[in-house]
Amino acid sequence: MPQAILSVHDKTKLIPFARGLRELGWTLIASGGTARALRENAIPVTLVADFTKSPEILDGRVKTLHPAIHGGILARGSASDLEELQQFDWEPIDLVVVNLYPFEEITAQENVTLADAIENIDIGGVALIRAAAKNFQRVTLLCDPNDYENVLQELREGGVKEATRKNLAVKGFALTSRYDAAIFDYLGDTKTFRIAAYPVQTLRYGENPHQRAALYSLAPGDGALGGRVLQGKELSYNNFLDLDAAWRAVASFANAEDKASIVIVKHLSPCGIASAQNLADAFQHARASDPISAFGGVIASNRAFDADTARALGELFVECIAAPSFTQEAREILAKRKNLRLVEMLNLEIEPRYELRTITRGILKQDVDFGDPPETEWKVVSNRAPTDDELRALNFAWQACQHVKSNAIVFARNFENGVATVGIGGGQPNRVDCVKIAAERAGAKSRGAVMASDAFFPFPDSVELAARAGITAIVHPGGSVRDADSIAAADANNIAMVVTGVRHFRH
Repeated sequence: MPQAILSVHDKTKLIPFARGLRELGWTLIASGGTARALRENAIPVTLVADFTKSPEILDGRVKTLHPAIHGGILARGSASDLEELQQFDWEPIDLVVVNLYPFEEITAQENVTLADAIENIDIGGVALIRAAAKNFQRVTLLCDPNDYENVLQELREGGVKEATRKNLAVKGFALTSRYDAAIFDYLGDTKTFRIAAYPVQTLRYGENPHQRAALYSLAPGDGALGGRVLQGKELSYNNFLDLDAAWRAVASFANAEDKASIVIVKHLSPCGIASAQNLADAFQHARASDPISAFGGVIASNRAFDADTARALGELFVECIAAPSFTQEAREILAKRKNLRLVEMLNLEIEPRYELRTITRGILKQDVDFGDPPETEWKVVSNRAPTDDELRALNFAWQACQHVKSNAIVFARNFENGVATVGIGGGQPNRVDCVKIAAERAGAKSRGAVMASDAFFPFPDSVELAARAGITAIVHPGGSVRDADSIAAADANNIAMVVTGVRHFRH
């Protein structure tokens, strides 16, 4: 009977995976909290202490560091190795499921003590990973819950493939390498920034045909943006950039009043963003924001892409669609578009939580802008406060403008079943031109709409232009030495104005 040892801090997807192993006849060995979690879910498990006939010691610091465990993992399939195990009444271990104490997460917290950091240096887990990875020709290593289902499927089909075991071993060595580097940096106070990137594919070319390009992932074996390409021709360098921009934007609307959201991006710039009760309506509103720019764009959805939305595309030429999933009927409809790329995303999380940019002889690193800090409080600075409808549209416009290149201006308005952009202006050296572009794109739809600006107004001219376009409410960070002039312009035109105190430049 095959045996697996499970020792995980992160118990994501553990229970269904363990049940799947038991259904296939596996014996499960586990320690501490992992064993408790399995027993609480009525999954039979052998405690490590019973398997090794040796108790945990030093308050759990030593659990799996025992020759019965490591001998079982490191034993090759040779007759001599298996015979040696039998001399000690030990058995081979065929699968190792392990992840590590969250050292980086703990040490990233404010006021973490050295004692806390040291207690979160994993020893046994690292040893298990390295042992299983070294013996990948016989043993399967799982150190990422996202790999559980694939391995379970291969086991159901007859066994884990050697190529899979090797890839998982590489993933394990990559994890321990990063883990040790993080410990070194913390204890050595080096502030060294390290990044490991793993080749995914060579691209046909970069932004232009004369530029070479390749895609790398931050985890071994990851696909496009951590997701899976379901159909269509090979993704290009520009496709990846646009998909990333669209996905980051739509992910920020993940909980938009439980509404479905669509973002359409062209050349790294959102040209339409909308949220509605159903996805097809959200798409129609997003497309209407700038139907000319939507042609040849990239679409991202924060909900399963369904048949109604697939039909709503009509004759619109679309390069790529990214979504958490695609319904079977939608896939059948979209399959007729042979060149259309469909990318099924892993989840709505944006990782890593930092951004890098190369500059001449250097790298810039910053946190991802996930929107306003929790403590942000909006302040009404005009004579008139926004109505509830205006406030709803202002919230949406403010969120949308954070994904537009500075200087960012977004016009938005409520519709019967949702809210959407009606005009977007960005990427210009001055804010006035961006207001003009947004107003031109919106046309008559700007009358009764609201406006968001990613930064303050240095002069009242942008507010005056917005008033002429029919804008009724404005949100911006505030903080200009001439804020009073902009407020006066708003009051003169009966515009409600709100300041957030938070800027959202995006260069």
